[in-house]
Amino acid sequence: MSRKEGSNILQSNGSESSFHQLLSDTFPSYFTSKPLDGKEALSVPHGTTVLALRFLEGVIVAGDRRATEGYSIAERSIQKVHEVDATSVIAIAGAAGPCMEMVRLLRVELEHYEKLEGVKLSMEGKAGKLAGMIKGNLPMAMQGLVVMPLFAGYDAKRQSCRIYKYDVAGGQYEETDYYAIGSGGKDARGSMKKIFKKDLPREEAICTAIEALYDAAEADVATGGPDLIRGIFPTVKVITKDGVTSLSDDELRVKLNQLISKQGG
Repeated sequence: MSRKEGSNILQSNGSESSFHQLLSDTFPSYFTSKPLDGKEALSVPHGTTVLALRFLEGVIVAGDRRATEGYSIAERSIQKVHEVDATSVIAIAGAAGPCMEMVRLLRVELEHYEKLEGVKLSMEGKAGKLAGMIKGNLPMAMQGLVVMPLFAGYDAKRQSCRIYKYDVAGGQYEETDYYAIGSGGKDARGSMKKIFKKDLPREEAICTAIEALYDAAEADVATGGPDLIRGIFPTVKVITKDGVTSLSDDELRVKLNQLISKQGG
């Protein structure tokens, strides 16, 4: 699409502050899926386990790095935890392609809103935008291309961090303490249930998240554990009122070595 065509689209749609709605109105075929031929669902890479948990100053969002395709490992170092803007993070599980596309679309959606309205969207507004995108993906989800994200960020209005989970139809629910999704989500939640405490300090919260992913990898074949030889570690991001920071591989290596030693590995 040329710059002139893009300008004409914006003019014809007035002050539409939703880029996702603008795109679907202008190019409806882009969001219209056709039934798949055959009885089997598409075999595509799927991201597996991601989690989020609150601590004293904010939220930890983490995910393993493995993507699977059936019973095979499709990717050993996929990134499932992404910054959306300066104060929010999305973690994805499900069909890798649609998941990554939704991350990019959400980023543009928030930038588009801010440029047209002149203000940043609230945390609740961001979560609602994502819910609408997931609902729009329902026809594809019915064909096996499911997108299941966790969304977390700092709410300036409440002056605290919040965690949202979603169902396949776009239903939006807030979690007050922690949650995990994906093939190893149940195992990660079980691990956090045993060791989670309210108002954990930052370092303890990070260790709790890492241990939950480690436990999930021990129980779930699709969840990737740390690979100390290849240097592949979980992705861990920390959200506070000051923004989003990421743990380095060196920090993660130290914490994982401590965890493995503690568990007798």
